[in-house]
Amino acid sequence: MRQFKLLLVLMLVLVSTASLIQAQETRSEIYVYTDSDTNISDLWTNVIIPAFEAEHPEYDVVLTIVRGVGGGNADIAARALAALETGDDPQVDFFEQIGVDSVADWVDANLFLEVTEENVPNIATVIEATNRLPQEIPYRGSQVLLAYNSEFVAEDEVPTTYAELIEWIKANPGEFVYNRPDKGGSGAAMVTRAIFEVTGQQPELFVPGEFDEELVAQFPEAWELLGSIHDSIYENGAYPAGNTPVLELFANGSVNMITAWSDQALQALNNGLLPETTKLTQLQDLPFTGGYTYGAIPSNAGNMEGALALANFLLTSEIQESIVNEIGGFPAVSWEELPADLQTQFTDVITDTVPTWPGGEYGAAMVEGWYNNVATNIDPAS
Repeated sequence: MRQFKLLLVLMLVLVSTASLIQAQETRSEIYVYTDSDTNISDLWTNVIIPAFEAEHPEYDVVLTIVRGVGGGNADIAARALAALETGDDPQVDFFEQIGVDSVADWVDANLFLEVTEENVPNIATVIEATNRLPQEIPYRGSQVLLAYNSEFVAEDEVPTTYAELIEWIKANPGEFVYNRPDKGGSGAAMVTRAIFEVTGQQPELFVPGEFDEELVAQFPEAWELLGSIHDSIYENGAYPAGNTPVLELFANGSVNMITAWSDQALQALNNGLLPETTKLTQLQDLPFTGGYTYGAIPSNAGNMEGALALANFLLTSEIQESIVNEIGGFPAVSWEELPADLQTQFTDVITDTVPTWPGGEYGAAMVEGWYNNVATNIDPAS
């Protein structure tokens, strides 16, 4: 009897081992490519992939980082396009970020899969502010905010509108700074918000690829508005050459209020690089600009089922919460999908309105006008 039990245990062990080996052999690989910064590749390596594979043990995610390698994800997309034409496996199932309409040949060949609630159910939770194209999977965002030191700025004095911000800067000379608009997005947001202010707070008027001369004719009013605070900016109009120098001036107490990217400010706070009394807020009349990162699935992905499962997983509350906590990003889904305590923590920055700036000719006119009419003390080439 004892020998029979021992034999039975041995058989069970062999069966379990065989099942485990078979399961490992049948795990299919999902090839993901990213050309984002290190903080994003770290997020995928340390958070997203382990969590996904734990929930979906049938898949192995293979992450390849192509940042700084040739054209990055654009080169991989070109490879996928060639494979689409020949019927070969593109060896890519998911792009962590890519502009699906940035190359005409991609659009003409329908290189990227249209994402719907049928193939990615959680896409239904994505907010309208992401302005996604049908092939895009927005999963993280960032927006410019106001950061202020609550030790020196009273709560009832914190600006809630752009007009109030202008008045606060005038009333507190030397306490505010923003960077040159061509050197960092947080400074550009301060300038484009002035343009939005004088054009009726209608960012939708600025359409990518278009150039409305009547709109540009109103830019001088924005230069007048920004010029009115020039002498009240830190050191009588010293505009740093980048987002990071602005954060550094705030960190060392040189100024008590700045414009800052949400992710950079939150990461700096989490790492103890900003004062503990730092608070973040958003304008309530029309927020500063921001944007989202869009993933995409090639229409000829070798592991389409796995790619769709991964896309759906990115939009779960678990991963969207990690976007906020791990990298200081904004969720692509409604904040209502996230835990109540997280909503409370970020109540002053929550918004479903994320204005965008089209750049292009508008961007060139914005930068040139700012240097020529506002920061006339700065050489654009410096």
